[in-house]
Amino acid sequence: MKSTGIVRKVDELGRIVLPIEMRRTLDIGEKDALEIYVEGSSVILKKYKPSCIFCDSAKDITTFKGKNVCPKCLKELKNL
Repeated sequence: MKSTGIVRKVDELGRIVLPIEMRRTLDIGEKDALEIYVEGSSVILKKYKPSCIFCDSAKDITTFKGKNVCPKCLKELKNL
């Protein structure tokens, strides 16, 4: 993990502000979704990209009953 040297305090509502330079570098815009991961005592934020629940592909995702499925896996499911 690489340190940025940036320190931010959590406000009374549990929020932090990501500096604009960091958001620009990571292509994070207003209203973009971020996934939150925990690894040991670390919190990791990652820009959310929907992916297939079966093969993890992120190309041409379709949502079926709240689950993300790619065209290839959807075709395989239809052939069952």
